Amino acid sequence: MKPMYLHNSSCGEPAKIQRGYDRKFRSTQAHKASLPDMMRAATDAIQGANVAIQQVGIHNFRLPLKIRTKAGKILTLEASVTGTVSLEAELKGINMSRIMRSFYDHRGEVVTGEWMGKILKAYLRKVQTKDARLKVKFSYPLMQPSLRSDLAGWQYYDVAFEGVMTADGRYRRFIHFDFVYSSACPCSAELAEHARDTRGAYSVPHSQRSKARISIEEAEGKKIWIEDVQALCLAALQTETQVMVKREDEQAFAELNGAHLKFVEDAARLLYRELDADRRIVDFRIACSHLESLHSHDAVSVVCKGVKGGFVADFMDFGLLAC
Repeated sequence: MKPMYLHNSSCGEPAKIQRGYDRKFRSTQAHKASLPDMMRAATDAIQGANVAIQQVGIHNFRLPLKIRTKAGKILTLEASVTGTVSLEAELKGINMSRIMRSFYDHRGEVVTGEWMGKILKAYLRKVQTKDARLKVKFSYPLMQPSLRSDLAGWQYYDVAFEGVMTADGRYRRFIHFDFVYSSACPCSAELAEHARDTRGAYSVPHSQRSKARISIEEAEGKKIWIEDVQALCLAALQTETQVMVKREDEQAFAELNGAHLKFVEDAARLLYRELDADRRIVDFRIACSHLESLHSHDAVSVVCKGVKGGFVADFMDFGLLAC
């Protein structure tokens, strides 16, 4: 019978390695000082190409964070955090836990652009890097009234705050916001009316649930609230999906879609007009996806403001816009 390394063998031979966890052991300062630190390993410990890495860090680090509403109320929401820093070619890696500890150092504070800047500066000190970025993603509730009845319900919006500290010392603030709306096809509506007018045939124009992902960069010294971004999207597209409805609301929604027919190209241009007119927004990108009920594929569009060094219209992850 062959002996076992970690378990007693069936022949009664004890394991070669004895396992156990000492719950009474306490780490002393001397013990901590004796622990090996990979950050101090020689450069020959680095594997692969001798190149710098633009982003390395943590993703989906979850914790409750405080968010202030436009009305001044403080909400505590579950957030998913992505934090990264750059890494020089001669360094083996970073201490990931330092990124996480930066949040717990400020866990009782309200998330703002200034708060994110403070976290990023703490990154730069602790990890000793040149640039860093941080994204905090959460679901934001807003109470929305029904169109004609006395009902109201919570609409939830996928939102992300992003802060970037560049190597030249600039701090940039971004908001990413998902807006779900109904899009009724202008072509289908025309064809349905033609069928009714020429042949008396009842037809239902096709429409679909659609999503726009808005990414904006706040102008320096300006503040735009999540409620403001939602209002800009609603003013542009009009046909936001409803939460609570009675029959009168459903009828109103049908009329609303009839009044605001739109192709995916129209949606992008309508949003562009609203965002471009707001002086609090220095740059933006708009990605729209209409989940076609006529076709087995989606209709998509992307447009950006065109600021030098800003957003580019390279969004291709349209699967993320399923709704």
